Amino acid sequence: MFPNAFPPELLQRPASERLAYFRSYTIAHPQLKAVSDALRRAIQEPAGASLIFVVGPTGVGKTTLRLRIEQELKQRFLAAGEPDPGRIPVIGFEAAAPDSGNFSWKDYYRRALRELEEPLIDYKRDYPGASRGREGEWTVAARVCSPELRHALEQALRHRRPAAVLIDEAQHFTKMASGRRLSDQLDCLKSLASLTRCVHVLIGTYELLPCRNLSAQLSRRSIDMHFRRYRADDPDDVIAFQSVVFTFQRHLPLAQEPELWRDWEFCYAYSMGCVGILKDWFTRALAAVLERGAPTLTRADLEHYAWSFDQCQKMAQDALDGESTFMEKPESAGRLRELLGLGAMAGTEAARPVGVAPRTEGLPDNDRRSKRRSRRVGSRSPTRDQVGIYRAG
Repeated sequence: MFPNAFPPELLQRPASERLAYFRSYTIAHPQLKAVSDALRRAIQEPAGASLIFVVGPTGVGKTTLRLRIEQELKQRFLAAGEPDPGRIPVIGFEAAAPDSGNFSWKDYYRRALRELEEPLIDYKRDYPGASRGREGEWTVAARVCSPELRHALEQALRHRRPAAVLIDEAQHFTKMASGRRLSDQLDCLKSLASLTRCVHVLIGTYELLPCRNLSAQLSRRSIDMHFRRYRADDPDDVIAFQSVVFTFQRHLPLAQEPELWRDWEFCYAYSMGCVGILKDWFTRALAAVLERGAPTLTRADLEHYAWSFDQCQKMAQDALDGESTFMEKPESAGRLRELLGLGAMAGTEAARPVGVAPRTEGLPDNDRRSKRRSRRVGSRSPTRDQVGIYRAG
């Protein structure tokens, strides 16, 4: 039996502290590390991109990814010894869901300004429009308008110079009133990122997929990243998921370590291969076990606190629909070549410049013959005819 992965003295602490330990524990599993490394490289060198889309199913660990990137960028900032005390290395926050069915840009600007530690957010005014009151003093409008907040955010981003703005639950940008185009929402973000030269990272569910290629300009200025779940038809994914289950069970602060890895298929079926869903599931079961003082967590506890079949079916279907968008179809390359006038074939002949003879040296004899015979049916072979010789009969 392996020693406990959690501090042994934790068993003597109250149930609330033991639960808080497991709730705060995160595992650096392969999918998280792969997407985290790719996102960090894209932030460091966006190569002209203004927006980075990180899309994945619900419960895959997108919020954990955002917090991980924030921590890494802050550590790099401190290690570099930046002399500018006013600089903020990175900001991250969650885009609030609208309560009226229409995304509020004013609320978005306020949240971003608070993360940038901007003072007097509620007093951003357009002073050229001020007027004198009855007593002769200058007065301004009582309400702050979105243009003033937008201008304040642009100035704050220029002065604070964060490496990136990480926006969680970015699918809320798609919530808008009828008549307003979705491209307008993304153009606003792209313009903000371009004017301030600050990359904006949009992290969200598959509901964010329609925002990716709304225009050629947006496609040119954006990067797509897929934070996918673990798939049961991939042997490497199965091994990684089993390792995740085993790691979680070793960090459950219980007197007797459970053997959840033996039921990994059951854990996979009701978590759809999403580590975030699995972690929340284990947390709910652990809370119940600690409350009743049981020594360990059993299969019965998992069955009792698992999501219902209808809930799991809905989450699984959404994940499959989203994954199909990222799957490269075999005919895509051929259609692109046809669209650009290159023909459907992707071989060397299709790519040969006009006027350049095909290469035959170094090829086997049968390949040379196939090169010579590739002509229209009915045309003569290029042989020399005998001329100038006459023989009497």
